[in-house]
Amino acid sequence: MSGFISSLFAQNNQLRAYTLEDGLPQSQVYDIIQDKIGYLWLGTQGGGLCRFNGEEFKIWNENDGLQSNYIHSLAFVNDSLFIGTKSGLSIKTKNKFTNINGPRINKIYQIKNKIYLATNIGVYEYRKNRGLIKVNLNPKINTSVINDIVFDNKLFWIATNKGLWKLNNIQKDASIIERHSPFDFTAAIFHKNKIFATSFNHGILVLNTNAKTYGNRWIKKVTRVTNISKHNNNELWFSTDNEGITIIDSEVYQQKKKINKTNGLGVSHIRKTIMDRQSNIWIATSGGGFYKYFQNNFTHYDQNNGLKGNHVYAVHSIKNDIWASNSEAGLIKIDSLGIHHIPQEERVSEVKIKTIANDALGNIWAGTDGKGIFFKQIKQVDSIVTDTIMHSNTLDEDPIILIDTIIKTTYKNHIIDTDKGLQSDWIRSIQVVNNTIWVASYSSGISKFKYNSKKRTLISLKKFTGKNGIEDLQIRDMKQSPDGTIWYATQNGHLGYIKNNKVTHLGNVLNQKTAISTLLFHKNIIYIGTAGRGVWWSSLDKEIKFKKLKGRKRPYSDNIYQMIFDNNNNLWVGSERGVDRIELSQSNVIVDIFHFGRNDGFLGIETSLNAITKDKKGNLWFGAIYGLTKYQPTGITKATVKPKLYFEDVEVAYRSVDSIQLNNWANSDKILKLTPKQTELSFSYKTVDLDHPNDVQYRWKLNSSAWSPWSTDNKQNLAGLAYGAHYFSAQSRNYRWEESDIITFNFFIDSPVYEKLWFQLTVISLIILILGGYGLSYIRRVKQKNKEERTRLQMQNHLLSLEQKALRLQMNPHFIFNALNGIKAMGTSNPIRMNTTINTFATLLRDILYNSRKDYITLDQEMQTLKHYIEIEQLMASKPFIYDISIESDFDPEEILIPPMLIQPFVENAVRHGILKGTRNGELKIQFHTTDKFLHCTIIDNGQGIFQSQKNKAKTDHQSMALTVTRERLESISGKDSLIIKEILDGNSVTGTQILFKIPLQTDY
Repeated sequence: MSGFISSLFAQNNQLRAYTLEDGLPQSQVYDIIQDKIGYLWLGTQGGGLCRFNGEEFKIWNENDGLQSNYIHSLAFVNDSLFIGTKSGLSIKTKNKFTNINGPRINKIYQIKNKIYLATNIGVYEYRKNRGLIKVNLNPKINTSVINDIVFDNKLFWIATNKGLWKLNNIQKDASIIERHSPFDFTAAIFHKNKIFATSFNHGILVLNTNAKTYGNRWIKKVTRVTNISKHNNNELWFSTDNEGITIIDSEVYQQKKKINKTNGLGVSHIRKTIMDRQSNIWIATSGGGFYKYFQNNFTHYDQNNGLKGNHVYAVHSIKNDIWASNSEAGLIKIDSLGIHHIPQEERVSEVKIKTIANDALGNIWAGTDGKGIFFKQIKQVDSIVTDTIMHSNTLDEDPIILIDTIIKTTYKNHIIDTDKGLQSDWIRSIQVVNNTIWVASYSSGISKFKYNSKKRTLISLKKFTGKNGIEDLQIRDMKQSPDGTIWYATQNGHLGYIKNNKVTHLGNVLNQKTAISTLLFHKNIIYIGTAGRGVWWSSLDKEIKFKKLKGRKRPYSDNIYQMIFDNNNNLWVGSERGVDRIELSQSNVIVDIFHFGRNDGFLGIETSLNAITKDKKGNLWFGAIYGLTKYQPTGITKATVKPKLYFEDVEVAYRSVDSIQLNNWANSDKILKLTPKQTELSFSYKTVDLDHPNDVQYRWKLNSSAWSPWSTDNKQNLAGLAYGAHYFSAQSRNYRWEESDIITFNFFIDSPVYEKLWFQLTVISLIILILGGYGLSYIRRVKQKNKEERTRLQMQNHLLSLEQKALRLQMNPHFIFNALNGIKAMGTSNPIRMNTTINTFATLLRDILYNSRKDYITLDQEMQTLKHYIEIEQLMASKPFIYDISIESDFDPEEILIPPMLIQPFVENAVRHGILKGTRNGELKIQFHTTDKFLHCTIIDNGQGIFQSQKNKAKTDHQSMALTVTRERLESISGKDSLIIKEILDGNSVTGTQILFKIPLQTDY
């Protein structure tokens, strides 16, 4: 006998948990509220504040300006979020936090335009200009822990740890102060003229506010309540810290349901429940994150409530039972009594069962991966009687004892594999036609046989392989058509069928290499689901010719794993994203699509290949990688809500406009006025859909232009806008393509001065005057231009002449003559020195000849030429001297350009007429440095001084001519006074000469 696991009565609750793995900053959620846009705001114990859009979390904590990460209460007042923490009050206005120190705040209320705070040491009032002010009431109230405050439109009810108090006002002179009961009251609510107040250990106190006396009725069975919420008209949801949630009918005081660990909650400590605008109920817990409670048509089974494992590979309906395989743990059966684990055959243990079928006698045929067919033959049926205890729905009644009849069935197990003649042990699909078993393998073809269970042998075995016409043996699915024909589909997109033992292979029917994952027959139409190409169909009455299933909407995924029709002729398609219910027209065109994913109660997420069935009641069963899900079409389907669109931000020149309330300006006559420079605007807008956060689309337009295409972008940047009045419009639509109302924002960009009429008239007048003056002066300017051109040509000719003179004066013939005589004298006295001098002299001549052909050379080349020249002078000098050439620049000397032989005349003059004529040991310094625009050169020697030298030599000397030409070259390059020559004085004595000049800085890039 199979083992009974669990009852189905506990499976109607659909709960999805959001924990740290989903991005929640802390598992203890103490408060949860929804703003007018639709975001959920959660206050955590230690994780700070977070905002949830149905998919992602945005978090604020102490690092962002929040007063404390330990939050106990939340409330929206106008457009500000009031946050009650263990250290006082934080107020979030847009992205700014204002913090006020105070006691721990347990609840926040806005009553009669006043803001009251329930704290650990009495009641406080918040005033904008004064902060937190303690309200002095009864001394016991002032020192009590305030857990809740309720206003019944006449009186205030304050739930404290020292009793339930009623008073006519919350102020210093309040009257009718009375303690109704002296217990520890943790929560209260006003509902339909009744006060429901919960004592921690004594249950629920119900007080009638519109009667002569309040009454004093207690509901004793619900204790340790942390919060009370009203949902679904007459339902009161009591959150407790030890037993989950108890739901009570507020009119008859009967328990309707409990939500706790037995039906999906991970923890028993519940802090609060709220209902969002889409009729989902959200449950905040201490230690388990928060949950979404689905009120829909889905029932989900997984390892937590009865399955052997989560991954469901196959599911099959047999009479009133559902058979399924999950993970590698064998088979389970689901009937009216619950889930039954079928004892696993040792020979097929830890094996995946990918397909399940049954014959007319109710025997089970299960195809496995690698172990052949697992055949379970029914042997006998017995009946036994057992007593079952069920709890009454009324809180004050005793449990009811029912008598259930359980049908006991035993099975005899058979293994059919290749040892018995089967074509392959890897079974893809099984179809039972009368007493004939059709088996499709993964890659070995299709087998057809009958089975003799007594002799355990195969009868009338026939195999269909490549030899029989199946051209592609990589079979993905096999189904029977209404006329009994066996159809097969393959990995490579091939389709075929077997009729009267003859194979007809249709080949690649889509003319594209894509796998056909699943087959379906309905009303003489064949549907094929592909891996990546969607659903295709063809009529069986005519020639097989497939068309893609199309319409106004598209399925949420083109990876089709499952297909089935419900009793309303809607096509259900399973994919890796959940399931789609597709409504089709008579001509097989998609009319509408309803998607069900994790946020809609389909918790299995990715469906399994061909793990789908329909039971006798019309319920659909989907196998998925995270469990087994039942869809009950007769249930109430949650209606969709028209989306609402809000402006979230308006940026001008990349800065948010924080001075206005955006949504008060939307669709109003208010106009944002901008300056002429403020022509760049960004608009951010949002529709929050907690069920389908990723399926909201937006469109926009500026002024009366056409709407943009629908997309998921919810921010638009507008640049270079024209001056004048504008309006920006946006609209959203949800996953059902229901459109929101259009929101519009008006703004005006002022025109600059030059766009104004008076300025334009002034400019036109000035232009006329200027044109007149320009006409009169045109001839004069032409003449002046011609004169300047002649001057420029004359200057150019003069420069060319100077360059020719410089080339002729680059080498002093006397120097060459003296150098050669000196080399000759060395031949007898110092041959080694003669060789060095010749080599250096040759290098210098080569450099001079090479550089003289160019207009510019690099500073590095000039420095090398100077070095060679000075070394010649050193070798032939009558007295020794030293020299130093240095540069200070951010540029490399090879990058700086300079006219050739510009410096040599100055150096020659410094050596010949300065150092060699002086009495001191010679020193020569050549220094270069650069500024932003110029290259500066400084030549310093310690000779007798240039003016004394000039007195001692004739004016016709070669060197004087060289200096004159070089000066003219410098003035033509750098302008007048670009060369400075001065003597270095030490007191009244001359210690040398300093030559400074600059030329425009040029580089080779």
